Amino acid sequence: MSEPTKTLEEMVREVPSEYRAQLRDYVESLLARRSIEQPGKPQFMWAGALEGLRDRYTSVELQHRIARWRTDGE
Repeated sequence: MSEPTKTLEEMVREVPSEYRAQLRDYVESLLARRSIEQPGKPQFMWAGALEGLRDRYTSVELQHRIARWRTDGE
């Protein structure tokens, strides 16, 4: 096990050269993980988009039509 008094920089310097590329990849993956944007609250911007079809179709009819599109490719 490593000594607790060593700094991270000192430990990195002690890593054999054949493992430095792996160490760099690991550190880059940790940094990338931190920079991934956290998902926010859903916006539901699509809500009400089919309001104009309200008088033409019921929700059940739309569900059946969508199911046919998925299976038949209509």
